[in-house]
Amino acid sequence: MNIFGLNIALAVIWAALTGEITLLNLLVGFGLGSAALFVTRPLFPGCDSYFTRTFSWITLIIRFIWELIVSSLQVVWDVLTPQQKSRPGIVSVPLDVEGEMAVLVLTNYISLTPGTLSLDVTEDCNTLYIHAMFADDPGEIRRQIKEGVEARVREAFE
Repeated sequence: MNIFGLNIALAVIWAALTGEITLLNLLVGFGLGSAALFVTRPLFPGCDSYFTRTFSWITLIIRFIWELIVSSLQVVWDVLTPQQKSRPGIVSVPLDVEGEMAVLVLTNYISLTPGTLSLDVTEDCNTLYIHAMFADDPGEIRRQIKEGVEARVREAFE
């Protein structure tokens, strides 16, 4: 059974029952539908992965917003201070994520974060090349990507 589809249907039903099909009503209906499905999850075998994935995606989005703020402040500070600390460089990162969509989310996450830019992915999707504004320690950049972004993307796509 498609739990996500059922949740969407519950959101539409909620909006229809309230009399106004607006984005806010759909979001409220989706939240209420999620709560109802969570409470009744013993009735739906295999739906636990839906809630685990949803939590993983929410964590990924919140962490992205946090990293966006922190890296933006770091780049702004480097631009506004007279002494530049940036040491740009290109770093290769071996990838463990599987699937083109997971690689796409990972590369966009990196590119949207100020101070880093995804340059290329090898044909076999095993290596990512990034340009980093602060590339003093390429090993540390690899570790941060592997243990941070890539781990969260892998969780969201499992």
